[in-house]
Amino acid sequence: MKKMSKLEAILWNIAFPGFSQLLTGQYIKGVLFVALEFIMNVNSRFNQAIMYSFLGEIDHAEAITNYQWLMFYPCVYMFAMWDAYRSAMPSDEKFSFLPFVFCAYFVTVGLMVSPKVTILKYHLGPVFLPMLFLLPGLIIGFLIKFLLSIKFHEN
Repeated sequence: MKKMSKLEAILWNIAFPGFSQLLTGQYIKGVLFVALEFIMNVNSRFNQAIMYSFLGEIDHAEAITNYQWLMFYPCVYMFAMWDAYRSAMPSDEKFSFLPFVFCAYFVTVGLMVSPKVTILKYHLGPVFLPMLFLLPGLIIGFLIKFLLSIKFHEN
């Protein structure tokens, strides 16, 4: 099994969930993540939504998006990233899952509220608003990880 750095593991899984697992020889897990990504992506029409969003056609992106399928995406995506990170992290690292979990929560909420939320007169839609919700997820996840690390380091 090939060992990779935490950064490499994260970057490959950002590119496509399951790639890090495939590169490290975890073939069953990698194929499962790739298959889940493909199934969710096709059924939610996420690639089309991304394309329309980047073209500035947010209303069109919302119209073609299947939210029921797309709501699975953040959790599977973040879990695949955490799994790749976990296989590359030192065994004594604690609470590394927290930023990933909170990102999954917040991106899912961002997706759910995206049809109704406008920020500074801009309607960001099902792609850009969930991306913005990633930031508070990261901040809260890292903050809780930091606080728990301090608490458990003291004991």
